[in-house]
Amino acid sequence: MFARLTGAFFRAVLIALLVATPSLLLSGVAPDTAQIVIILAMLSAGLVFVEYFGKSPSIIEFRFAPPYNRLRFGALAATVLILSLIMRGTTEPNALNILLSYAGTQVGLALDFPYSPVRLTLLMLPETTSAADVATVRMAAGVAYGMSIVMLLVFLVIVRLFWWPVRRRAFNVWINLPLFDPTGGGDVLNKLGRDSSVNISLGFLLPFLVPAGIKAASGLVDIQSILSPQPLIWTMCIWAFVPATMIMRGIAMNRISELIRAKRRRAYAQADADGLQTA
Repeated sequence: MFARLTGAFFRAVLIALLVATPSLLLSGVAPDTAQIVIILAMLSAGLVFVEYFGKSPSIIEFRFAPPYNRLRFGALAATVLILSLIMRGTTEPNALNILLSYAGTQVGLALDFPYSPVRLTLLMLPETTSAADVATVRMAAGVAYGMSIVMLLVFLVIVRLFWWPVRRRAFNVWINLPLFDPTGGGDVLNKLGRDSSVNISLGFLLPFLVPAGIKAASGLVDIQSILSPQPLIWTMCIWAFVPATMIMRGIAMNRISELIRAKRRRAYAQADADGLQTA
């Protein structure tokens, strides 16, 4: 129990720091914004603490299948930290900020090609947007989207080369997928395959559809409001990591489907062998 308590507390502190990182690093944060951030950090920390302190999860998936959640948190935390340091460099430049800004700019330029999600993100900006703001959005979108791609590639390597999630321990479907309903949609393999396809398809399409949707609703959405540092950081992270997380979930569910199918084949083969021996 003590180990579970300390683990839950440590994770809660990390989540709170993640939520508060932009406010802690950026200058000129309004008092009202700081209060809202504190409330959100406390709520996020409380949710994570309750979830990880309980014996069985209720919301968080793959809790007992590391490093799924660690990889998601690490990639998102690294992105938020990098973007916060880059934004801080506009008012308090130093060697680290300048280096990160140069690297982020190069990543943004590399991913800014025709029909790419980064290019579509730039196209949603109003025509009156200054060149400096366009460059900042390109850099933030490039860093966030590039980090999400790295996260997906690392997860694919872990799945295919390191036999996630069964390399070190047995995998329990029911406690690792608390939101998955195996009773709906017929056979569990068909449902896993269907959910996997839906998650991967939506995760691939959303980075393209969201900028187009915002552009279409430009009369209802004030795009200029997201160009300040904190909103820009969180907007780009949500835009990049929500779809990437959906793709990760789809890959994970497809992997679980493969494991269940392989276990069924072994069980059928064993049953056939036992039947032949009995005969």
